[in-house]
Amino acid sequence: MKTVSGKYILPDWPAVPHIKAVSTTRLGGCSEKPYDSFNLGVHVNDNPEFVEANRNQLLQELQLPAAPKWLDQVHGIELVYCDQASMGGLSADAAWTDQPGCVLSVMTADCLPVLLASESGDIVAVVHGGWRGLVDGILQKTVAELPVLPGALRVWFGPAIGPASFEVGSEVREAFLNQNSIFQDCFIPSSLAADKYFGNIFKLAEHCLRNAGVTQISGGGICTFNDKKRFFSHRRDHGATGRMASLIWISSSH
Repeated sequence: MKTVSGKYILPDWPAVPHIKAVSTTRLGGCSEKPYDSFNLGVHVNDNPEFVEANRNQLLQELQLPAAPKWLDQVHGIELVYCDQASMGGLSADAAWTDQPGCVLSVMTADCLPVLLASESGDIVAVVHGGWRGLVDGILQKTVAELPVLPGALRVWFGPAIGPASFEVGSEVREAFLNQNSIFQDCFIPSSLAADKYFGNIFKLAEHCLRNAGVTQISGGGICTFNDKKRFFSHRRDHGATGRMASLIWISSSH
């Protein structure tokens, strides 16, 4: 996994040259504890001035072509189309665009950020992959609604809670198994509590995508929960924490 000064993570995927993508860490911002320091979420009770400063820093350091389209994520399965005129704060958990210079974003702090790009480089998308959205089919719905064949999509998973830390109740496992028995291998019984399981959110998402016809999948394996220095974690920090962002856009210079 390539990083830029340790602060930003660049996807290790075979995307076409004019597709730009990055995931942020918690490093190098101005927010104070418990949001220290590069918090990009306005909805977590951080000082709004600090968040605005961090977002401006993001814009400048990455030389983004425009301010990101920030979603109001609700753990649903809504996919919205964005262009330069789209307003921020759209209530959705997935977004796509075919417009160069339109920066899509998804914010996470344990949930899985999923970036998608067409092989031809003319379509990009982001998905907020929480377990509720995954079990309800947000990835399959996104793939089905994008104007590109599933086999021509390239997908990258950003940092999320790892399988050794994502303990869930049996009802979560049953919800997935009720959808498809293929999810069986995504859960192992917890040694810490009866009727609990450890879930693998990366594998859950991969099964969803492969079931939808996507075969080119990269990334995953970076745990937000276990790396307190680099990542916010909603579960580890009991909700009092910031948000990272994963961004993707089509370069307007191609």
